[in-house]
Amino acid sequence: MRHRLAKGKLGRPTAHRMSMLKTAVTDLIRNERLVTTNAKAKSIRPLVEKVITRGKKGTLDQRRRASAFLSDKSMVSKVFDELASRYADRQGGYVRILKLGTRKGDASEMSLIELVR
Repeated sequence: MRHRLAKGKLGRPTAHRMSMLKTAVTDLIRNERLVTTNAKAKSIRPLVEKVITRGKKGTLDQRRRASAFLSDKSMVSKVFDELASRYADRQGGYVRILKLGTRKGDASEMSLIELVR
């Protein structure tokens, strides 16, 4: 039974999946938008929201946790300086997912995931 399981495994072993998701979260924070498959976008969303919420808290402990998760250390300062002030009055929902249709090669459902302005 799948009770209370959040997202799928994306057809990858755990270490590969977590590395891929961490890289995707870092790229999304860097570029503020990312085109990916629908399943990956749905897996990325809660991770990005948690990182931005850590940035809003602003403590040293939260900075160290975000630094351990993100693969680029300069993105940690972007989260804590720029994004935390941008979303200071917002209670969540920092990420938007827009469906783009299917990819030509393998008919995968594609999505655009972006940070809300």
